[in-house]
Amino acid sequence: MPLPEEYEPSPYAPVAEQVELYERSDGVEGGTLRGKPVIILTTRGAKSGKIRKTPLMRVTDGTRYAVVASQGGAPTHPSWYPNIMADPHVSLQDGAVVRDYVARRVEGEEREKWWAMAVEVWPDYNEYRRKTDRDIPVVVLEPSS
Repeated sequence: MPLPEEYEPSPYAPVAEQVELYERSDGVEGGTLRGKPVIILTTRGAKSGKIRKTPLMRVTDGTRYAVVASQGGAPTHPSWYPNIMADPHVSLQDGAVVRDYVARRVEGEEREKWWAMAVEVWPDYNEYRRKTDRDIPVVVLEPSS
């Protein structure tokens, strides 16, 4: 990308602190959640236009990544999801590496494949699915050319 607009940290202090720690240390610190690796997803706010950064579970096939809009099984999508749907050009930091990606929501067999990979990384996703009536979106991030 890089996105030149103003970055606005999350109003939720633990998220803002984890992003700051992760970026400052290239993921050495703040790079896990309950022992599982995370990445930092950077999106543009659909309404504000400001840059938003979110730590999410690291689900990858080695080239592409998937992000799961679970929000812990809440009845609504996480705030990053409408951003990524409004502007699919994102960046992702995995450790010290920052790259640009293009996001697309996946469905059907492709979604189920990525869902299974996500559950291997973060088994709680299955519990989140049981807690909500909404379809939890899975978004694949393809490297930008």
